[in-house]
Amino acid sequence: MTHDDVSRENDGRDVVLCECFARDGLQHEPGQLSTDDKVALIDRFAAMGFARVEATSYSNPQVVPQFADASDLLRRLPRRPGVFYKATCANLRAVERALADADAGRGANEISLLVSATNSHSLKNLARSRADQWENIRAMASAASGRFRLVGTVSMAFGCPFEGRVDVREVLADVGRFRDAGVLHVALGDTTGTATPRSAAALFRGMRSAYPDVVPIAHFHDTRGTGIANYMAALDAGVRHFDCAFGGVGGHPTRVKYGGGHTGNVCTEDLVDLFETMGVRTGIDTGALLQAVEACEAALGRELEGRVARSGLNPLRESAEPAESPGGAPGSSRAAAP
Repeated sequence: MTHDDVSRENDGRDVVLCECFARDGLQHEPGQLSTDDKVALIDRFAAMGFARVEATSYSNPQVVPQFADASDLLRRLPRRPGVFYKATCANLRAVERALADADAGRGANEISLLVSATNSHSLKNLARSRADQWENIRAMASAASGRFRLVGTVSMAFGCPFEGRVDVREVLADVGRFRDAGVLHVALGDTTGTATPRSAAALFRGMRSAYPDVVPIAHFHDTRGTGIANYMAALDAGVRHFDCAFGGVGGHPTRVKYGGGHTGNVCTEDLVDLFETMGVRTGIDTGALLQAVEACEAALGRELEGRVARSGLNPLRESAEPAESPGGAPGSSRAAAP
């Protein structure tokens, strides 16, 4: 699949969720799953209705060994119609690997390009300055143009453990730099859980106002238990795309440490249950949610962090609340398309 007009994103769902367990989730794990296990999980996620699934990362295996099998995984991975399978690319060499796999008929159809909102985090996470990474981004976007859907990610968009508060104007300028490079989907990352509902809503409103042609994506970590509250604020600000991970797993790569405590993503099963109970259609088979959690827990060998997995799905979801638009009109999607 190469064009949005055949994507599940356009099948009537109100929000588009990207399942990040197999990439953002696994990079934080000290152990490594087999390629077969990863393929089975990714295909399970696609089968239950996700329109976007993070599949792997073209990382340096010396730094992030969890994805040393990136090309082999993509070769083995079944493709389901209408699904974007994403691979993360941190540099031009990663894009070249993605292009080689695409040429061989086994590649991803979406790749993400990473930049940090602060120089300190850029040096820590990407081993290069912001200025150098932006030169990288332009070369990467040029090389990949027309071959993949491109997603830009601005890490530390809401705050940084090294530099504190981040200048909103600089984050919005980064969105503009991505757009100028031909990247029309941009995720704002609350990488270490410093955002609040107020700051989340304000930044996404600013982004949608300044760049109405760019699709905003929320990628928040639940470090301080505010992830879902921040997503509700982003929803009210008109965001339609959200990243999440089963069991709330994820965080920085195990060999590239920053932040601390609970580092995981917003929990998929909790988010889907809330959205569906609110009448916000996710396109996800809720009947398969808990079995997916069980499969993820079995793969990692431990109980994960989700509340719904322990308490059960909301019994009121079958009589979901009437959804509202941002303007408050009942009976219409409250998540306006950007």
